[in-house]
Amino acid sequence: MKQNFDVKGMTCSACSAHVERAVSALGVDSVSVNLLGNSMTVEFDETKISQKDIIAAVKKGGYSASVKGEKKQTETKSDNPFKNMKTRLISSFAFLIPLFYLSMGHMMGLPIPSFLEGEENSLVFALVQFFLTLPVILINRSYFINGFKSLKNGAPNMDTLIALGSSAAAVYSIYSLFSMAFFLGRGDVVSAHSKFMDLYFESAAMILTLITLGKFLESRSKEKTTDAIRALQNLSPDTATILIDGEEKTIPAADIKVGDILVVRAGEKIPADGYLTEGTTEIDESAITGESLLIEKIKNNKITAATVCRAGYFLMKAEKVGEDTTFSKIIRLVEEASSSKAPIARLADKVSGVFVPVVILISVLTVIIWLLTGATVSFALSCGIAVLVVSCPCALGLATPTAIMVGTGKGAENGILIRSAEALETVSKAKVVVLDKTGTVTNGTPVPTDVVSAKGYSEEQLLTIAASVEKPSEHILAKAIVAFAKDKGISPLSTENFSAEAGMGISADISGKSVIAGNARMCAHYGIDISELEPLAKEVSENGKTPLFFCENKKLVGFIALADTERASSKNAIEEWKKIGTEVILLTGDNKNTAEAIASKVGIEKVISGVFPADKEKEIRALQAEGKKVVMIGDGINDAPALARADIGIAIGAGTDVALEASDIVLIRNDLSDAVKAMKLSKAVIKNIKENLFWAFFYNTLGIPLAAGVFFPAFGLTLSPMFAAAAMSLSSVFVVTNALRLKFWKSN
Repeated sequence: MKQNFDVKGMTCSACSAHVERAVSALGVDSVSVNLLGNSMTVEFDETKISQKDIIAAVKKGGYSASVKGEKKQTETKSDNPFKNMKTRLISSFAFLIPLFYLSMGHMMGLPIPSFLEGEENSLVFALVQFFLTLPVILINRSYFINGFKSLKNGAPNMDTLIALGSSAAAVYSIYSLFSMAFFLGRGDVVSAHSKFMDLYFESAAMILTLITLGKFLESRSKEKTTDAIRALQNLSPDTATILIDGEEKTIPAADIKVGDILVVRAGEKIPADGYLTEGTTEIDESAITGESLLIEKIKNNKITAATVCRAGYFLMKAEKVGEDTTFSKIIRLVEEASSSKAPIARLADKVSGVFVPVVILISVLTVIIWLLTGATVSFALSCGIAVLVVSCPCALGLATPTAIMVGTGKGAENGILIRSAEALETVSKAKVVVLDKTGTVTNGTPVPTDVVSAKGYSEEQLLTIAASVEKPSEHILAKAIVAFAKDKGISPLSTENFSAEAGMGISADISGKSVIAGNARMCAHYGIDISELEPLAKEVSENGKTPLFFCENKKLVGFIALADTERASSKNAIEEWKKIGTEVILLTGDNKNTAEAIASKVGIEKVISGVFPADKEKEIRALQAEGKKVVMIGDGINDAPALARADIGIAIGAGTDVALEASDIVLIRNDLSDAVKAMKLSKAVIKNIKENLFWAFFYNTLGIPLAAGVFFPAFGLTLSPMFAAAAMSLSSVFVVTNALRLKFWKSN
């Protein structure tokens, strides 16, 4: 069973790593925790482990969890992290600004109240700072509650570092305040004044306020990473108009049932999947396919939920509703992909698991070493606090999920549905793209390309005979000929005695004449001479077309050649793949002539033809055996094994449900160029992740030694706790902001 959970209380990647360890200890099949979305996906055997066991394990680790989708009555406005953080930030600055002015203003020559001036008023000055710091600590008490609770549970996190750093500054300042009172009580003004210089109240308050500022900016940026998903969700209408006994009634969209007749007017969003039963319309399908052009719909045409009626009034019958609609599946795919983890994130996860304990150890060692070298307690403590505060597990934890969430959302906007972060990463490494022919490189629908009449017959006569004899047939070639004749304004004649002969063709009586249609074998079977047009028929056959001969009273009337034409976008897509160094292979069950004819038109150099459906998977496996990362693109049931075997399976949107389920990436539109876009988007996302990880590791690698005072003896460089807090906050904001650049990604 696979279940999604909401997890609350996580503040950094150390938290998510701890939650993963706690749940993994239960013996689940897999667990993935997403820090950005505060969510967790768990696969487990429900006969051995229950949802309650998983929730209990998370709770024992110091966090809370609930099954995704369950609404709790206890939720209040305080559960909104953005609004909560904004309130805390404003309140903190209200006390920090006067505190900072009093503690630093006199150093800058700024005036301060007279009752705070002079050594004799130093204790009053210290008490004022203390009482301005105390509200900031109370406002941001969640850092201390969560931080020390996590420390008690043996899973220290970012809050622990903040709590320890600000506590150390505050406790040492309180100690100095009592020491001042002690010395002043004995008339030792000089000693009291020396302790006055050891006050760090403003540092404690500044650390908490700047971290809150960083969290505020971070949460604001996080909101933007989910814009694509929210935009998709907002496309779904809340209500629908249903037709009951000839009367219209407005109901919640969630109450629509399969078989209901829905009324849709211009400007309204379509609430379910189904087909048009009455009227005509023009539909804006850009939300689903990314296609900006309006699509005309007539009776029996398919209609998709969340698309928009731009013109006309029509009735439709609901076939798929609620979670079963194409639109709901798209949202579900995007959400699952956004919350999944890419293999590249594993290094960050490993580091995050031990990061905070190591930082605490470095901080303690920093204080001890500086004291042993003769530094003052004030300097040693300042370095130790700076180490705690500058370290940023947040940047490590956000580096991957932010880019994944923005990238998958961007893909959805372009009609590219990426099922997982692993697929997003793997497709960027692919060096071979294997294409099915029918419905992938080609349109999947044969059309007449050549109409050649025999001596004594006109093209119109040939098409009339062809349309008449083919009309009763259900064969795909027959339908193509009838449709072609109709477009030419030719109406078929009535037929009698229609019969079909498997593997050869059909026959019927038309206006008292015996007519046959089929391949060369059919003509030979009836002893009909086709030598007049046989060389030309052979030529079109060698070009990948299928000639059908038509005869009247055992006399050749002519032939019509049909071919499954290549998609308009196929050639450009293949050229783009070649530009980025990707090998393209055509894999098809068609004969060699047909396959090579299509391949030459679109620029494919390697063709594997005559392959049975069961053997397509073997061909993919053979390519993988050569050490190549293989992408397979197809649309049919016969492609499903190959799609599943490939490193990445990409299904064309019009494909079967089986092909879609077997694939890692789904292209909503029937456009091969979107597969190229998917690869380019993947490369852009992975590049962004690498940039984020580099910054996160570089920042901590440089920041921690600088804060510890490693560069102080040689260069006189160190980092005050206040600047350390600002740097920590900005590092997280930088990572999220860098990921947001993907919102402006374009394929060209």
